[in-house]
Amino acid sequence: MSRLVECVPNFSEGNDREVIDAIARAISQTAGCALLDVDAGPSTNRTVYTFVGPPEDVVEGALKAARVAFQLIDMSKHKGEHPRMGALDVCPFIPVKNVTMEECVLCAHAFGQRLAQELGVPVYLYGEAAQQEQRRTLPAIRAGEYEALPEKLKKAEWAPDFGPSTFVPSWGATVTGARKFLIAFNINLICTKEQAHRIALNIREQGRGKDQPGRLRKVQGIGWYLDEKNIAQVSTNLLDFEITALHTVYEETCKDAQELNLPVVGSQLVGLVPLKALLDAAEFYCKEESLFILEEEHKIRLVVNRLGLDSLAPFHPKERIIEYMVQDGAVSGSLVSKSLCAFVHDVGARSAAPGGGSVAAAVAAMGAALGSMVGLMTYGKRQFEHLDPAMRRLIPPFHQAMKELLVMVDTDSEAFNSYMATMKMPKNTPEEKERRSAAMQEGLKKAVGVPLGLAQKVNALWPSVKEMARYGNFSCKSDLQVAAKALEMGVWGAYFNVLINLKDVSDERFRTQMLASISQLLEEAQSSAASVLESLAARTE
Repeated sequence: MSRLVECVPNFSEGNDREVIDAIARAISQTAGCALLDVDAGPSTNRTVYTFVGPPEDVVEGALKAARVAFQLIDMSKHKGEHPRMGALDVCPFIPVKNVTMEECVLCAHAFGQRLAQELGVPVYLYGEAAQQEQRRTLPAIRAGEYEALPEKLKKAEWAPDFGPSTFVPSWGATVTGARKFLIAFNINLICTKEQAHRIALNIREQGRGKDQPGRLRKVQGIGWYLDEKNIAQVSTNLLDFEITALHTVYEETCKDAQELNLPVVGSQLVGLVPLKALLDAAEFYCKEESLFILEEEHKIRLVVNRLGLDSLAPFHPKERIIEYMVQDGAVSGSLVSKSLCAFVHDVGARSAAPGGGSVAAAVAAMGAALGSMVGLMTYGKRQFEHLDPAMRRLIPPFHQAMKELLVMVDTDSEAFNSYMATMKMPKNTPEEKERRSAAMQEGLKKAVGVPLGLAQKVNALWPSVKEMARYGNFSCKSDLQVAAKALEMGVWGAYFNVLINLKDVSDERFRTQMLASISQLLEEAQSSAASVLESLAARTE
């Protein structure tokens, strides 16, 4: 499976299109790098680039971009609203897929060392890559900005982590590091820069200093004015959106703005955003407003509307959500992305994968989809209006299981292929044989875990299936009968896939536990399916 690191270099140029485009070309022309977004701000005089790729390729892409910037940007002439201290102001590395934070720290170290050596400029490490506690946060390193650098570099405590303690007027200094996904989120207000900054001081974690902390953890913020849009903004960085969510920042800003009688006129996301951040916001507004929304597309549309994300420019989800942008070969070539005809032909081909495990997952997904369909054919109809509260509760588990079971269609084949890869490991020496044997055993355990997880996911649905059988639209009786058998078949298929992989597992305790678990799950599925079919047969309307 592919390994992806995200790199988000911020360059101190937001007006000169030739410079902006030259840096973009340097990144996009680097082998292995996919440039996802270029966000230029004239008033901030800053451009944020977002690109992804394998760790070593991303480091190379960042270096190529820095070399271009070194030739084209002169910091001695730079002015802008955004805090900055260098031509390449900050260059973070973020784990995206199959990469650890530790590997991103290594990326930052490799990049910082090579940048300092090649260009002869000072480089600081921050975030997870910081080597000194007082340098963990970007604002701490950037205090005083570019203008303070000549004196700052003379102090021993501000000796750079890489490169000389020498002021380079055209460049300044660069900060690089590793961090979690950061969301740059700006809230638009019709007010002055000073009023926006007042709100920023209230909500950001730093507040007004040690004696006056702000309200929101893991949030940085300042107020500024965008001349090109003729509005002020509370500009924030969400350092961990799972601690302080996107909608929380927006709602808290609105609260302060209301107290000051200032109108909020939408918001702006700079760069890309994780899908979960938007879905979390959708969940908040659905709960807050008692809304019933199932489809991911509709949830995103709701958030765009509630936050006013399209107030300054159109918000296109496929161009702004990182999961939608990162469509690598593993995704675009997935089994579930194929047509039904192509999938069936793949199953029927002379290849062990996709096999019974993938088919069991696909059939179970169909069963969950039918459960969702029956619920939706009941919900919102006048004659079943009294059942709307029940359907709002019953439909989401089917809808969620449908999506999760579809993922398992590919996961099962991936687990099989991964195990087959371990069999090809070298076995020429006792050490190689031992590594190969250990990898094979681990691969078998993973191959057991996928169908076991499938059975557990299906069995969590039976209470909903039974209730739907009692209350669902009677016209869909046969659909729910098919759903019950499809879900049972998914567990039945999972049972035999667990058994066939368990036979070669050497860990006796693991074998015993897994066999007991899958046997119980099959028994529950067969009993529950029979109960559902009996209940449906007894219904006359």
